[in-house]
This record gives sequence, structure tokens and C-alpha cells, in this order.
Amino acid sequence: MTLAVATATVSASSAGDQSAIKPTDYVGSVEVVRDSAAEPPKTARGVVFHDVDRDSRHDGNRERGVAGVAVSNGRDVVRTGRDGSYELPVYDGMTVFVTKPSGYLTPVDSDGFPQFFYHHLPDGSPDLRFDGLPPTGPLPKAINFPLLRSPERGEMDCAVIGDTQTYSNREIGYLRDGVVADLAQRDDLDACGALIVGDVTGDDLGLYPRIKQVMGLSDVPVRAVPGNHDIDFDATDDKNSFDTYRREIGPSYYSYDVGDMHFIGLDNVRYPCTPDDNADGKHAFCDDPTNHPTYNGVIGEEQLAWVANDLATVPKDKLVVIATHIPLVGYRDMNTTKHQTDDVTELYRLLDGRPALSVSGHTQALENFERGDSYAGWKDNVGVNAVPFQHIVVGAASGSWWTGDLGVDGLPETLQRGGAPPGYVNLKVDGNEYVDTYRATGRPADEQMSLSLSSPFFREWYRAIDEWSAQNPPTSATPPPVNINDLGDPNLLTTADLADGGSWLVANVWNGTTSSEVTVRIDDREPVRATPTQNATGEGQRAGAEYTDPYAVMRQVQVTRYGLASTSGDARAQGWEVFRGDKFGPGPAQPLPRWLWADRSSHLWRLPLPADLEVGGHTATVRATDADGREFVSSIQFEVVDERPPMQFRTEKFAQPTG
Repeated sequence: MTLAVATATVSASSAGDQSAIKPTDYVGSVEVVRDSAAEPPKTARGVVFHDVDRDSRHDGNRERGVAGVAVSNGRDVVRTGRDGSYELPVYDGMTVFVTKPSGYLTPVDSDGFPQFFYHHLPDGSPDLRFDGLPPTGPLPKAINFPLLRSPERGEMDCAVIGDTQTYSNREIGYLRDGVVADLAQRDDLDACGALIVGDVTGDDLGLYPRIKQVMGLSDVPVRAVPGNHDIDFDATDDKNSFDTYRREIGPSYYSYDVGDMHFIGLDNVRYPCTPDDNADGKHAFCDDPTNHPTYNGVIGEEQLAWVANDLATVPKDKLVVIATHIPLVGYRDMNTTKHQTDDVTELYRLLDGRPALSVSGHTQALENFERGDSYAGWKDNVGVNAVPFQHIVVGAASGSWWTGDLGVDGLPETLQRGGAPPGYVNLKVDGNEYVDTYRATGRPADEQMSLSLSSPFFREWYRAIDEWSAQNPPTSATPPPVNINDLGDPNLLTTADLADGGSWLVANVWNGTTSSEVTVRIDDREPVRATPTQNATGEGQRAGAEYTDPYAVMRQVQVTRYGLASTSGDARAQGWEVFRGDKFGPGPAQPLPRWLWADRSSHLWRLPLPADLEVGGHTATVRATDADGREFVSSIQFEVVDERPPMQFRTEKFAQPTG
């Protein structure tokens, strides 16, 4: 434990034990002290203090300062003195924030979002559609940060949530009834809370108040980093691109401590990117920010300098959790620069020698990379040969952008691009060690995989839809050549399907890694180890019919919501909408756009089914063992027949009377 943390602990002990308070009950704010009669100060200054009476106001006579706490202006990082005081240089547009030390709470607003920062933008944002930051006026006399002691001992759980990404009020309801409902049932998240790794909303920044209200139903502290759908798209300079996010949520980058973890939230979404981003010739999409503004994945020199200063205050044995929206590297988008992080190797250099973990979102896919994993696109696009520590792209609460048919609970199936269901990653932390688990929305915690069969008949069906989709827009008036009825029973195989290993069991182990071991036991036969479709040994993506996840694809290429129609007179109630009101339907049931299909995955295992399986019913039991030695078990029942029977009612048997 460092001197700063030890000093803070001594200060806290003199103020009494506050362990009984629930973090979301500590509602308050940063204290901003103004003196209109005085000349504005030249430096930012204030006190980090123990808020004994929980009123967010510093009573200098009763409420002692907390020593050794890190405070930053987004560039410099200083430690508070023995009396809790600090002083920092000033610049327009800065955010002054405190790094929450372990064993303390910062106040939260009424929706559970921590209040630990003060924005300084004297004249406010330029004209923006969603207003951005209001003018803050001159620098205050003091910016005081209240803290409340709250012991953090033993195991703790943290929920890391990707891409809530609600484009509409309808989708906010899906968020409420999905991931938020799951979080609200838990009682083990108070210490660490939830962290949204970007795309809190879906472009409509006016939805933030309701999104926050809904996230507040989880009754845990909720932090976030910004994503490319949290942007003020009418900003013409990156320095203002998250002004509305900053007003509603908080700083675009910051840090906080929980137990023996140091979280660093970063903004790696540059908007608009400029021709300077294309100095290497790999970012042509940045060449025209005036007429075609877009974003790029990059941290930038200023933030990296701040990271270096921040880490200088962090003990070497603390686990550093890097939270970004755009992955540092990814599988699904490995062949792009835009969707990975340009200066990731500079970040690796700063983290060298420290235990570290990367968590991110953005891709609507769950991807878990272990130290040493390597894919071809990383070296070519961002200069990474292999990852030096674990990286988890945590999937999305919105799944695949709230697409797909509605389930029995009224929520979209929204299976992700790698085949995993919507959900979030749970980190169970003990000291500086952790165990990561995927928590699928609305499913038991031990449900960790989906199983299916890939047969020649299935692959022929898939290719027919794939070829048709390549020639038809997402909403076509022409039905596809085949539908789910033409596929029939996917778990009914013929002896011909089994010949020469032509059919295989497919296990999508959602949070699977290169250390995962997957075995399959068919009936009473000996278990056999399944083979991953990706080895992460430097290869590229393996995609197509042979590498698809039938469980997910069957649901992604046959969506009946296209056919929704009514006589209500509301044109927008016909078919369905996603993204920025993009219209899907009305029309015949058909596939989602092809780029949403789980036609490749970093966590898929296959086992050829034995050609000598007897005609009759069979059970395959799949056992997945993860890097931590935990076992997850699921099973699938299927049949083998000599010939595929008709799938519909046999009307011909009743066409003529008997006797």
C-alpha cells in the first residue's frame, strides 16, 4: 500500500465508520465555491475532504482533508497535501477530477452516476444540436471534492457493459427490461458498480436523461466512457465532440480505484479525424472532415501523457483496468484501422511490467483474447504482434443493435456478430486477480454456450440465403429462395449427412479463449476434444458456411419482424426500425444485413460427428473448461434417420377415407 493510500486510511479512521451506507444513497455533488468580488484565481485549488455529514459541503472545522489523493486537470496529476488541499494549472476546456481512492465513495447523482469532477469552459460550447456544456464562467475560488469512507474488503464484483446504445425510447425500454433488470436482481455490485464502455446512447443525445434514469434502476454506481455514438456530430473539432456527453455523464477520461484495482477510462474516439490521421496512408476515411466527417480509433498524445502521470501515482502491483470504447485490437474488425486503436503500442509501453486488463465494446461481439494471442490484422493495421495481457471485448447490452425477432419476453433476440446473446461481463476480483464471466441477458449465470449441428443440408440452405442476400437489399419485396420451413428440423440428420465426417457439432462457448478446453461425449462413448475454428496464432478470419454458428445464423437470416403491418395509419409502425430510424420492412420475412451474421467467431468449437452413429436418438454432452478451471456443461439431443421425412402434416394420409 502506498503512502498516499495509507495516509488516507489514517484520516478516515478518525472520522468514524461509514460502512453501513449503500453507495447509491450517498447523493451529492462536488462543492464549487465562488467569490464574485474577488479576482478569479490563476490556479485550480480546493480540498478533498471526508464528508462526515454527507452534505457535500466542506466544514473546515469538523471535516478533515484526505491526504495523498490524486487530483487531475486532465494533464497534470497531483497528490493532496496533509490537509487534503491541492493546486493545479488551469486551461480552458479542462475537467478537474479526483481519482476515487480505495476505501472511499464519491457522491452520486439521483441516478447513481458518480460526481467527482468539475468542467471549466468559461464561454461554454459552440452552437451544438444538443447544446453541449453551458458557460461555466470564471474559475471558482475552490473546487472541493467530498469523499465518504466505505471499506472495500475481500471479493468484489464489477459489471462491465458494452453498448447500451439505445437509439429510441422503445429501445430504452428494451434496456430496462433486459440488462438493467438483471443487474437489479444482484446484491453484490455495490463496491465496484457498473461500467459502460461506450455508446451509452445511439446518436440521440437527448435520450441521456431517460437512459440515466433507467440505469439508476440497477441501484449501483454507474460509470461510463464515451463511444462513437455519444458524439456531438455537429462538432467541428475533437475538443468539443463529447461536450454533451460531458454535461450529462462526466469526463471523457479519468481514473478511479476499487480495492486493488485501478480503472482508467479513456476516450479513444477522435472526431472528426483529419488528414493528419492519414499520414500513414491507412486512414483515407479521415481525409475530408468538412464534407465527410467521421471518427478514428486513437488515444492521442495528450491522454497518453496524462496516463503516464496517472500511473506514476499507482503502485506497481495494482491491477490496471483500461476501459475504452473502441477495442485496442479486435477479431471481427481486425482488418480495419478505424475500429482498432492506432497508438495501442504506446499504451502497452506505459503499462509494461504491470498486471493489466483491457475492456472495450464497439463491435457488438464478445471476444476474449489471452496474453500471447495473435491475429493477422493486428500487425498490419496497428502494429501489434501479440497482446501482452488479457483483452476482453465485452459484447453488448444491445446485442446486435436490438435486431432480430422478439422473444417471449418481448425483447429482441439480438444475437451478436459472433453468435453470443446480449449481456455483459462480470469481473469477480480478489486483490489484483480476477475471474471473468459472461452474463447473458435473462439467462442463468451458468449458461455459457449454445449448441447446434452443421450438416451438408444446413450449409446448402445457408448458401442459398447468402447468395440471395448478396444481391438483395436489407428490405426486399422479393422473398428469399428458402426460409426456416425449408430447412426443417436442423437436429435431424440422415446417414448420408454423417458420411465422411460431413456433419459436425458446433459449440459456441460465448466467453471462450485459447485456453478453453471443449469436449463432447455422445451417448456413452468416450469424450472427444473439439477443435476451435480460430487458434489466435497469427491467422486471419475463417468465415463462411463451414465456420458459421448455425444456432445464431438460423435466427439472423429469418426475421419475421419485417412483416409487421397494420391499418393504424402510422407509417413508422410498419415493419420495424433500427439505428437512426432505418426502415426494415414491411415485406416478407428475410435476413438481417449480412454484416450482422455470425458467419465467423473467435469462440467456436467443432467436432465431426461419427459416421457410424446408429439410426435413432442421441445426446451430445458438451463440457467447456475455462482458463480458471471452471466447468460449464450443456447438451443437445438429435436424431439420425435413413431418409429425411416430410416436415408438414401428412395430409395425403387423410385424403381418402379408410375401409
